[in-house]
Amino acid sequence: MTPTLVRQHVSHADSAPRVDRCARARDWSEIQERMLVPLYEAVYERLEVGPATRLLGLRCGSGLALLLAAGRGAAVTGVDASSPERLALAAERLPADAPRDRSGGGSAPGGFAPRDRSGGVPGRHGSRGGRNHPRARAAVQLVDGSPRDVAGAETAAYTLVTVFEPVGCLAGDSEGLGELLADTLPLAAHGAAVVLAGWGPPERCATSSVLRVATKLADPLRSARSWRPARRDDLEEVAQRAGLKPDGSGRVACPFGYADVDSAVRGLLSTGLFDAAIAATDAKQVEKELAEALHPHRRPDGTVWMPNVFRYLVARVP
Repeated sequence: MTPTLVRQHVSHADSAPRVDRCARARDWSEIQERMLVPLYEAVYERLEVGPATRLLGLRCGSGLALLLAAGRGAAVTGVDASSPERLALAAERLPADAPRDRSGGGSAPGGFAPRDRSGGVPGRHGSRGGRNHPRARAAVQLVDGSPRDVAGAETAAYTLVTVFEPVGCLAGDSEGLGELLADTLPLAAHGAAVVLAGWGPPERCATSSVLRVATKLADPLRSARSWRPARRDDLEEVAQRAGLKPDGSGRVACPFGYADVDSAVRGLLSTGLFDAAIAATDAKQVEKELAEALHPHRRPDGTVWMPNVFRYLVARVP
């Protein structure tokens, strides 16, 4: 792979919450993110993601979905303005098998290889599959910013756009998604697939009962980010606002399984869904009540298991 990070100096308004963002990002990448692998794989299988695919992953986080697509041969671009900490981890994992430069060095500090004006990556040789690197490697680009920051960095249109961050469990969690997609559509090819993801019905998602803890503890901030059950047409409404044409949907089982309660607490906290509760109370109280809410899902061997169903919508760019 040839990793490229386009860094934009955007303002992160909530960059100093009462949580350790670096630790949370690491917990997300090591514990929680893998819970959504069945969703990623189901979408990629359905859309036959492969070497002909140019994928733009919005809100890409620490990049596991991008890594799986790149493993299928797709050229991938990840965009995320909300968590530079997660994006830094994406830059660490995506170029894991990238060739080093002739001087023996690796990526730029922090795992980022900045793009030069010619569109190449400084200090990378043989990245297009020379004799020393016979296996073809897909291009990888990471953008700390918005889709507008991608324009000009690549010329070919994207054939697939994904937003795998699930909506439908917090009030207002789809706000801004329409605008994000509107900024993206000029970069997508006519007829390109756009995939949106959401939580399934609460009766099919055991984690729903645990997420209610966030609402209870976030009071009086609950009006801003309170839990709500997923609605049947959540994803269709987002697609309609963005001017997309629905073209099928599916449901995927994504059970949340953890080695123990401590891992479950860390994994769930890493989602950011409990940050409002931490701001309203304190981290220790949130951890305590979250552990108590997980008790019904604990197995005799100490593991935690919560069956969930997630939904995805495939829409098309007009």
